[in-house]
Amino acid sequence: MRNALIIFLLLVSNVSTACQGKFVNPITDICWSCLFPITIGGMNVTGGREDTPNPRSLLCVCPRPPIPIPVPGIPISFWEPVRLVDVTRTPYCLVSMGGIKIGGNEQNPKDKGSVSTGGGSHRGLKHSFYQVHWYIYPVIYWLELLVDFICLEQASFDVAYLTELDPFWNDDETSFIINPEAILFANPIAQAACAADCLAASSGFPLDPLFWCGGCQGSLYPFTGSISAHVGGVQGSLLAAQRIMAKLHREFLLWGYMGKEGLCGKYPMPIIRKSQYKTQMVYPIPVTNSCQPLGRSEMVWGSGKEFPFKGEDFGYLIWRKRNCCL
Repeated sequence: MRNALIIFLLLVSNVSTACQGKFVNPITDICWSCLFPITIGGMNVTGGREDTPNPRSLLCVCPRPPIPIPVPGIPISFWEPVRLVDVTRTPYCLVSMGGIKIGGNEQNPKDKGSVSTGGGSHRGLKHSFYQVHWYIYPVIYWLELLVDFICLEQASFDVAYLTELDPFWNDDETSFIINPEAILFANPIAQAACAADCLAASSGFPLDPLFWCGGCQGSLYPFTGSISAHVGGVQGSLLAAQRIMAKLHREFLLWGYMGKEGLCGKYPMPIIRKSQYKTQMVYPIPVTNSCQPLGRSEMVWGSGKEFPFKGEDFGYLIWRKRNCCL
């Protein structure tokens, strides 16, 4: 029923020149080497990119339904592409679905994305606002690349979240309801600590204890689309993508899959562990040779990825670390 509704919306959608995008080509637009490294029993069997710590045990035991009897297995870990995210200035513009705009042309002014320059004592400081769309995208499963592999998320493509329909995303004060701790980090000392998070992310993985930091992109708080210090489109869109992930974790719409706790299945993770994720740009220019931990500086790989007209909205593939008892 949900997929039928999405198809209906696409059929009645209005094509807009302000909405640009393209479908992700799962063959040519995905960095398949980002699956690695793969570890079995705590041992790296493939080599590959940077990785988070994995359980070192050679055996694991998990109950397997429908029989509630513990079954032994072998710990395995890998990185799985599971989600797509649009970051767009145009409300209801589905960047990763070919640049199709759903709904009418008249939108609430509060919904409109923008990039503007502040005045007064803040002259020259750019502010931006982005809408974000979250897609379920377990590409390995629905391409049937690994058949009957129980560690993969088994789901179909779907549009899971539109921030245009979320009243908390458009208003910093209203969002205080779901992230009241934001008041603790709105000070120079807490924000200065984010420099260490930026350094750690640029050389490896971000610092999970600094959960209020978005690394080199800025602060994860508040959980809204307002970027108070907009440096560039890549930086602003990455921060918006990180914020939606932190927000969905807070709302228990995203769960934990990594570490010893994830061997037997997902578990609640109301505060995001940033090291569980990597991002890969798939629009406007697919970056097929690398995927970046959250918070890593975009100064090098993001150069030339933003340009007028077709290069001002962005799409990212989300890679999630998975530890599993196979």
